[in-house]
Amino acid sequence: MSIRELYESKDGPTLSLEFFPPKTETGKRNLLERMERMTALEPLFITVTWGAGGSTAEKTLELASLAQKSLNLPVCMHLTCTNMDRNIIDDALIKCKAAGIHNILALRGDPPIGQDWSDLEASQSEFKHAVDLVKYINYRFPHEFCVGVAAYPEGHCEGEAEGNEQNPWKDLPFLKEKINAGADFVITQLFYDVDKFLQFEQIFRKHISEDLPLIPGLMPINSYLLFNRAAKLSHASIPSNILQRFSPEIQADDDAVKSIGVDILIEIIEKIHKVTQGRVKCFHFYTLNLEKAVAKIVAISPSLSNVLDGVEDENDEAATSEPEEQDKEGDIVLDDVNIKDPVDENRKRRRQSSTVSNLSSDLTSNRVIIGQKNQNGVGAPTRKVVISISQGSGTLGRDATWDEFPNGRFGDTRSPAFGEIDGYGPTLKVSNKKAYELWGHPKAIKDLQTIFIKYLEGSIDALPWCDLGLSPETALIQEELIQLNNRGFLTLASQPATNGSLSTDKIFGWGPAYGVVYQKAFVEMFVPKNVWENGNMKKSIEQYGRAKLTYYANDSQGNFETNLEPNSSNVVTWGVFSDSQVVQSTIVSEESFKAWSDEAFSIWMEWAKLFPRNTSTNSLLRRVHQEYCLVSIVHHDYINPDELWEIVLS
Repeated sequence: MSIRELYESKDGPTLSLEFFPPKTETGKRNLLERMERMTALEPLFITVTWGAGGSTAEKTLELASLAQKSLNLPVCMHLTCTNMDRNIIDDALIKCKAAGIHNILALRGDPPIGQDWSDLEASQSEFKHAVDLVKYINYRFPHEFCVGVAAYPEGHCEGEAEGNEQNPWKDLPFLKEKINAGADFVITQLFYDVDKFLQFEQIFRKHISEDLPLIPGLMPINSYLLFNRAAKLSHASIPSNILQRFSPEIQADDDAVKSIGVDILIEIIEKIHKVTQGRVKCFHFYTLNLEKAVAKIVAISPSLSNVLDGVEDENDEAATSEPEEQDKEGDIVLDDVNIKDPVDENRKRRRQSSTVSNLSSDLTSNRVIIGQKNQNGVGAPTRKVVISISQGSGTLGRDATWDEFPNGRFGDTRSPAFGEIDGYGPTLKVSNKKAYELWGHPKAIKDLQTIFIKYLEGSIDALPWCDLGLSPETALIQEELIQLNNRGFLTLASQPATNGSLSTDKIFGWGPAYGVVYQKAFVEMFVPKNVWENGNMKKSIEQYGRAKLTYYANDSQGNFETNLEPNSSNVVTWGVFSDSQVVQSTIVSEESFKAWSDEAFSIWMEWAKLFPRNTSTNSLLRRVHQEYCLVSIVHHDYINPDELWEIVLS
């Protein structure tokens, strides 16, 4: 069935889930397991994102096809049209049709690097807007696809040009044009201001359509850093009453932030359901490939928990008489237990929930227990429904949330959520106008050194590789990093060592209170190949031995080398907390380094595209892309915090 048919067949609220293609092969395998677990939440459909300019086209088509084949759920594939020619779009749609995918989210996407929207309007491109893609799909493949489009409750933001303030009324004619072109459903950009969505919903019903599915997009709050970054990327305002709930002392404690975030998302869902009197029947979750927060929201929300009612386990008739929870590894288990009477030896195991009148939520144990009092509203619960999110398999152990790493750090390459949250691929992270303002027109290596040093000094707030700003701990090694850049080593990532700082420490701290955190010093930098290979740098590092220093090095041609064994990894940040296993929050591995170095070198080329061919700036950036290698050095003796910097500066 198409998404519109499914939506119209539903009486009560339901949900849908969005995933993006992981950066690594192990991440993809683990995501497929996670997606299968999350089918226990009974989503109406799932969507798979498409990177800017088709940057993830192959991975997107592969993931969407695998999901359509194995999950027995409708899959909706994103498709952008800007910077795409007709052959790429045709190929994607033909492959979707062959895979049994009949739902497409048609998006405009970002303009090509080096162009503004005004440049695109003046070009001869066949696809300038999402409406062009909607028309083309319905013309080229009539009656084959159910086509969805995007909407912006606060108005779309067109870069930074003067007069382009967000205004939903300004967008309305364009949204109506997409609907008239044959769009079947609408999914909104993420938002946290529920009142702005409700105002938009009224506008939509009055001026666009009374019955077309309008699906609000919601992003769970997994960490304070990522929460703010996601809102910034999406130009979504955060109401002050929500920001005030994240006091400074808990912002580094991801468990506390998640718990508050679950409450906030439930409040948004319940208000929408109540105010729209059930007109909004589906809530779309931008999962970021994580499951814990979404599962808890669905389980606890009085509206959404009903989607689990009466859903029987596929092995229902073959249920065993054992009272213990014995489910297939990887499942989210909802166990229906009558706790007034002895366990019935022939009881059936069900995935089901009920109206919640007595609720206990334990975020740290990864279990949600929902109890329902008896008909008089008093006494012990007559039913306990347990949603277990603690199943795993193989080397992952039993904890399915092993990869919910603290504070959005880079994490583990095995994680489906490994890498950055925006899913945009190798882009400059800022608009073209901002890029020229920040970095100007560098013409020599010395100019590049100056740009990197300005970032370290705080006089500019972004590099082409990062727009998150510096962490407080960088101040402890600021002088050493500036010296490295003055010597021609362009530093991208780094951290100082610490031996047992409190988790509440204002510089090193992260995670729950009363914990202790540790860090190894490391530095990642672009180094001229002739200095790395022919100078003393690599030889000097190798002389210290692998117990002291290890490295990964790669260039834009993929020439990789290391002094470690193949497929190695290094934990460089970890924490010890009460009632918890050791948490490894930052892991530098061969797989992660290779994935990141490919992207890092691509960004040199994206930066070069801002300038015409054969200009001095374009030539400089292309030369660095060819003549430098990316090197990551980890210092393992974290008891000696200064030694790494003494070695690399010598």
